[in-house]
Amino acid sequence: MDRNQFLARARGRGVNPLVYWLSRAVLEPFFLLYFRMRRIGREHIPSTGGVIIASNHRSFLDPFVIGTLVKRPVYFIAKRELFSNPVIAWWLSSLGAFPVDRGNGDRDAMDTARRILERGDCVVIFPEGTRTRPGGLGTPKRGVGRLALETGAPIVPVAIIGSEAVRRGWRIRPHKVSMRCGAPLRFSRIDEPSPQLARAVMERVWPNVELQWEWLGGTAPLRRAAIVGAGAWGTGLAVALARAGVEVELGCRTAEQARRLREERVNEHYLPDVCLPDDVRVTTAAELVLSRADIVCFAVPANALAAAVEAQGAAIAERSSVLVMSKGLVAPLGTLPSAYVSERVSARAVACIGGPGHAADALEHGASLVVGSVDGVFATQLQRLLRRAGFDASSTRDVVGVELAGTAKNAAALAAAVAGVSSPNAAGAAAGKVVAEIDALARARGADPQTFAGLAGAGDLVATVIAEGSRNRRAGELLGTGMIASHIGDELGQSSEALDGVALLAQTLRREGLPSATLDRLVALVDGRIDPQTFTAHVTSPPGRLRPPASVNGAAPAAPAVIKPADSSATRRRNGSARPAIAPLAAVAGEHGEPEQDVLPE
Repeated sequence: MDRNQFLARARGRGVNPLVYWLSRAVLEPFFLLYFRMRRIGREHIPSTGGVIIASNHRSFLDPFVIGTLVKRPVYFIAKRELFSNPVIAWWLSSLGAFPVDRGNGDRDAMDTARRILERGDCVVIFPEGTRTRPGGLGTPKRGVGRLALETGAPIVPVAIIGSEAVRRGWRIRPHKVSMRCGAPLRFSRIDEPSPQLARAVMERVWPNVELQWEWLGGTAPLRRAAIVGAGAWGTGLAVALARAGVEVELGCRTAEQARRLREERVNEHYLPDVCLPDDVRVTTAAELVLSRADIVCFAVPANALAAAVEAQGAAIAERSSVLVMSKGLVAPLGTLPSAYVSERVSARAVACIGGPGHAADALEHGASLVVGSVDGVFATQLQRLLRRAGFDASSTRDVVGVELAGTAKNAAALAAAVAGVSSPNAAGAAAGKVVAEIDALARARGADPQTFAGLAGAGDLVATVIAEGSRNRRAGELLGTGMIASHIGDELGQSSEALDGVALLAQTLRREGLPSATLDRLVALVDGRIDPQTFTAHVTSPPGRLRPPASVNGAAPAAPAVIKPADSSATRRRNGSARPAIAPLAAVAGEHGEPEQDVLPE
């Protein structure tokens, strides 16, 4: 039989009664005993007349299990690939299945479903269009809404849970399967419903499926988000999640920042060209209602994460999930941000984000991001949410690799910018050596080596090095031209995570017995114990020998310049005027360029 014959059979004589009731007589007791099948709300399904059963889809088993909800034959749509085997095709067709060509707007299959409903039978349809696992529910398509409007048949929302766990390879194992039916939803019959009207019907039906799903213990959708921190990425994430249809609360550090952002709807200091959507609620971090949030986002620097968790962590509900956006290590032990949060918050799951994602550019041009979480369900949810927000998102279980790759990116960009003031070769060498040292730490902690080579590592580093607005690159440039590290934050108008965290990073490597020569010298430069020329010379010199600074036309190398911070608008707003010139760093090299001592941290 070809596809048209299967469709004609479903439209005409329907199921084979003998095959149908014999199969059900075997399968239903098996489901009740082996899967401990639980059926709740069966009384909501009308016993006569056409009925659409709209359910989520987790497993190949779903149509057969759902078919036991009613005491009459149930028809269901199955992908056409299942009908390639003649024996299986005959059996499925005898049970009421008919093929659909997925992804091509198969009007023949939908017309078959319409005829079955019009003659007064039940049809099971999965609005997601395909199996969705793991994670929460997928996004419904509007075909069910159109079918309900064309036929006037009621829609019964059904959720099924547990069926995704019954198969491991070819083995069918015992696992509890539960179903719950909601009250039927009825809509007026319309001959030619518009796509918009069909979509509106599904927007009413699908929340009822989600309600049954959550009652059964399924993972709740990410409907409400609370963001702690209104910096560049905190504000950018609020905009992105609002675009994805999430209800967002944005928590600012101070009441004055919250008041200004509420009034102006633009974060002038961190994200000046992006308008905050009107439906984003702005408040202070202390006033966030974290207990009702499905996802809590910590969008603060790594050195501020401990304080944020101490202040907000206890208010996070056990059903909530947490996204940590900090890049760096948490003092005093050099703990990874997501691990630090996991140890102190009783959330359902914790995840981090990596990859090239500068906030303003991501909102305007998109971004490719990597979600890292050991919880596959939350990782999948977050991946889908970011895709709805307009980003290319992938996921991985290598949380250590993602977070240390982000840490390496910050430190490498700082080192490259310092050395790049003198030489592009030195810039590449500095970045490469810093990444190699942190990669050794990542491998020692069990990270996947491929993570550093992907979006979270190499991709993020390239974006940071070439981005004009990169704080870490700009901090390195200022440090490389002689500015004292303690003044760089004022010049930038915001903190540099690399500048603030490089000392802890080097200390962590030394504590774990790993080489840290380049990071140690970068720390010495940040502390003012060596000058930029000495750092650059160390990066490109053979081991054990320091290359003297290059001369031009035989002339002695110039002394480091005195750096005077620019009279930036951020500086004028804070201080009312420009700062005085900053004195040059003390030279460490001797008269002939040889070091008097190799000053490194203890």
